[in-house]
Amino acid sequence: MLSAGVAFIVGLGIMSTLESSFMSNEDKSEFQISIQTAPDAGIKETEDRLRQVLAQVKDIPEISHTYATIGAGDSGTVRDGLLYVKLKEKSERKLGQFEIQRQVRERLRSISGITFSIEEVGGVGSAAKPLGVDIKGDDTALLKKYAAQMKEAMYTIPGIVDISATLEYDTPEYRLRVDRERALSAGVSSNDIVTALSTLVGGTAVTSYEDEDGDAVDLRVRLPESLRQYPAQIRDLKITVPDGNGGTKLIPLASVTTEHSAASPTEINRRDLSRLVTVSANLDNLPAGTAVKLVTAEAKKISMEPGYSIGFSGESEDMEESFRFMFESLILAVLFVYLILAAQFESFFEPLAIMFSLPLSIVGMAGMLWLTNDTINIMSLIGLIMLMGLVTKNAILLVDYAKVLRRRDGLPRTEAVIEAGRTRLRPIVMTTLAMIFGMLPLFLGIGAGGEGRAPMARAVVGGLITSSLLTLIVVPVMYTYLDDFSVWLKTKWGGKGHV
Repeated sequence: MLSAGVAFIVGLGIMSTLESSFMSNEDKSEFQISIQTAPDAGIKETEDRLRQVLAQVKDIPEISHTYATIGAGDSGTVRDGLLYVKLKEKSERKLGQFEIQRQVRERLRSISGITFSIEEVGGVGSAAKPLGVDIKGDDTALLKKYAAQMKEAMYTIPGIVDISATLEYDTPEYRLRVDRERALSAGVSSNDIVTALSTLVGGTAVTSYEDEDGDAVDLRVRLPESLRQYPAQIRDLKITVPDGNGGTKLIPLASVTTEHSAASPTEINRRDLSRLVTVSANLDNLPAGTAVKLVTAEAKKISMEPGYSIGFSGESEDMEESFRFMFESLILAVLFVYLILAAQFESFFEPLAIMFSLPLSIVGMAGMLWLTNDTINIMSLIGLIMLMGLVTKNAILLVDYAKVLRRRDGLPRTEAVIEAGRTRLRPIVMTTLAMIFGMLPLFLGIGAGGEGRAPMARAVVGGLITSSLLTLIVVPVMYTYLDDFSVWLKTKWGGKGHV
């Protein structure tokens, strides 16, 4: 019992040293590169930058093919480029996916005028990047300041890459303000000016035609690009106003408006009635749980005014929520196992001896994850929940056969326990080995996406090994202790009732 207790404590110590993540990294033989050009860039500049990206990756021998798009998706703009990269199969290349991604990342840093991010294709979670730091408050200027400080702090943490922030770049604007007194004197309203300017610069759909696919395409009429390319040209545009004699005349737009250059945020996000800026990043060989701890430590160094707070989103938020649900499921699994055993044995004490095999599985699970350099993630926690049902099998074989020997053959308790251990050793070893060998393909991570499923099998195999070995020692001893306790209770209560 002492050795089992020490092993359990050591197992808890090992588990406390394990890092945590949402899911294990998988070599899916594909990834995508998201780029964004300057706020005032057009589609031509984005295309040029995307061609430079293609030039940087085209000579990597592990890449099978690529596919590039501009402005894809519901919220895509002419500034947004996306390059899908398909790798050769794992057996046909020497480098792993994440080594290739590091190589691509180093090459793309030589391209000026873009921000880029290497992302997973079809990832599980709520965001493209696994780490998101949310800063909430009311003042946009302060949010930008805190986001810049947070970004600089995150650059000092190894393993955090592709850092970007919302509200980081403003969109340049050219604003016209109508001089109402001059406009009134000229006999023109603000609506007339807006309508004329919208037609001249933005264009007006005058008709439409049906293309070869049957889609309606608008025909817009507006000034040639050469006449609406610079702010000075906008000031010289002419609008029609009444001439006082029943006709119209043309006056320059500058005579009834004033202009100035300005900038506005590219987007304004809100959460819980507060403005929000998000600093997002990718992780390079750094588990999400560890990244959150390191970023939290850096965030405490930033002095913020009252009303401003820092939280986490992305994969770290999904991980926290999923872990909470998994631990609730674990508690329910243990409770249901106990209730079923109590109903089967018609006793509340004898199932407790069997339940002592559950914590023994944690020793092997923690040790195996540590040996294989895995993290505590969704798959390993699923393996832990599976263990709650698997490891009780050995204890049930021992306790049930010991009860049969005592009831059927009239053997004393000690002899019955010893005989049960001797008789049930073979089926315990056979069933345990059958489950372990059945888990080996998953354990070894064989096949596409095998790295993601491997922690579940490794947790199960490790738990089965230690629980099977320690169950043969701990469960018989606990069975005798609880049996003595049950007899003592019956004696104390004068044999009344049934315990």
